[in-house]
Amino acid sequence: MPGLVVLLSTGISTCSRALSFLAFVLFPALSASYPLPSCSNLKGGPQNTPRFLAETAAPSPPSRIRWLTDDVLFHYQRCGRRAFLDLYGDRAQQNPPSDYLLKLRQDSVTHRQQVFADYYPLYRPQFAPGDWVAGAKATLDLMADGVEAIQQGVLMATSASAGVQLVSQPDLLVRQPGWSCWGDWVYVPIDIKLGKKPKLDYQVMAAYHAYVLSRMQGVWPHAACLALRGGQTYSIDLPRLVLKLQTVLNSCLSHLQAATVPELFISHSRCDLCHWFSHCYAEAQSTRHLSLLPGVTPARYEFLKQHHLTTVASLAQVNPAQLAPLPGFGEQVAEKLVHQAQALIDNRAIPRSAPHAPHGFPLWPEDLPEGEVELYFDIEAAPDQNLIYLHGVLVVNHRTGETQFHALLAENHHQERRAWNDFLDLVHTYPYAPIYHFCPYEAQTVRKLGRLYDTPQRQVETLLERFFDVHKCITDGVTLPIESYALKHIARWMGFDWRDEGANGAQSICWYNAWAETGDRAYLDSILRYNEDDCRATYHIKDWLVKFSEPYWDRLYQTIG
Repeated sequence: MPGLVVLLSTGISTCSRALSFLAFVLFPALSASYPLPSCSNLKGGPQNTPRFLAETAAPSPPSRIRWLTDDVLFHYQRCGRRAFLDLYGDRAQQNPPSDYLLKLRQDSVTHRQQVFADYYPLYRPQFAPGDWVAGAKATLDLMADGVEAIQQGVLMATSASAGVQLVSQPDLLVRQPGWSCWGDWVYVPIDIKLGKKPKLDYQVMAAYHAYVLSRMQGVWPHAACLALRGGQTYSIDLPRLVLKLQTVLNSCLSHLQAATVPELFISHSRCDLCHWFSHCYAEAQSTRHLSLLPGVTPARYEFLKQHHLTTVASLAQVNPAQLAPLPGFGEQVAEKLVHQAQALIDNRAIPRSAPHAPHGFPLWPEDLPEGEVELYFDIEAAPDQNLIYLHGVLVVNHRTGETQFHALLAENHHQERRAWNDFLDLVHTYPYAPIYHFCPYEAQTVRKLGRLYDTPQRQVETLLERFFDVHKCITDGVTLPIESYALKHIARWMGFDWRDEGANGAQSICWYNAWAETGDRAYLDSILRYNEDDCRATYHIKDWLVKFSEPYWDRLYQTIG
């Protein structure tokens, strides 16, 4: 990888000094008074090899697991329940992968191949899938031979938990100058990730690779790196991440040896792509788990449990003033959570309070202006291609009672400017029409496209003055008996539905890729139907919210009059 050697060599002395100190404190076997571990022992060398504090404790009872792989440890960071079910659960209860997940996996494979292409020669150890001992032996032989780069080698070391082997499989092991049990060279691990940012869980895994590698080559690597999307290479702060790794690894080993599955917690941002989602979601629904309530974060859930508020019914009965002093709550959050539970129990919409407003309601008529013509706007994008390919606009003419949908399409990057200009021409045809959208993305994208295509800033800002975010109005004004304030959850509760049952934002990305690859217009037609339905759903929600607000606005007019 271009620039990699320079990156790894930068700050090596500082990193080495810091790791030496950590080794003395946390891993006494790395101090100068102890010999390096033997290279011949696949289980990590003699007992004076580097160990975490927990690994110096009294022997633990036999473990339920044999291999703690980097894959299990990675998923444990995101969800301990998933890691547990992956080891002990009934795989017949797993969801099949969605089209979007299959796309992400293929994108990840493509990204890895692009990174691997920068290394030649590249050696890959040969072993049967799952035969970690054979894989570690083959990798050890390659390292002892001093090959330049190893693709997906297997690193292995013993754990303090009886019978548990730590298994690490970094995407790359790259030879660098230095001293190890092999001679005048060391290996540095590189993990290839599809993300654009060095997320903490990525960094912890890079530290895990470095730790297990140190047990095999007898010395800490100079660095541990992430090869991210877009050609970025990130060298982690290894001394700091080793401390974090110690906590994660010991916690993981402890939780995975428990006799019962960890408590579930539904978080749609993390759970939706998990193959255990349907299994966990069915259990959460059957028990009305509090994690199904919007606003109940893992941290807030712990505080609620401490106050014996573990059911929707118990939360619905509490006085919000009791919750407000809790860390991370406050008056608004406390009221919202209690109202959320009450709304779910009674299946009704509850207005948010606004004690300082003369009509006692947070929304004002100017928040949801009505005009003879109204526009409802939704964008579709291909984020992996950095392309805004569809501006969908539903024109609602209250004067004639007609609606018309406009699909302003860019079939490739070269047409993106034209689609943007077509959008500007359409909205300027109705200069006084309010433009409704759902969530900030559309307004943010308009600013982005305005800068990209040199649209005068004053023109863009004047246009944005006509934008009204329906999502903000809903969340500011009313509590609904739903699990999420996403467009589909809200609109479906209000009686609207999409023509294609499986349509969603992730699926639309897959449809676009399929259309681009095959030219089959059926995929494009699915996208256009989905986008039009999103616009109509936004219209449906806005219309419902206006009718819900009218009694409070009537009170306002009476107060003013």
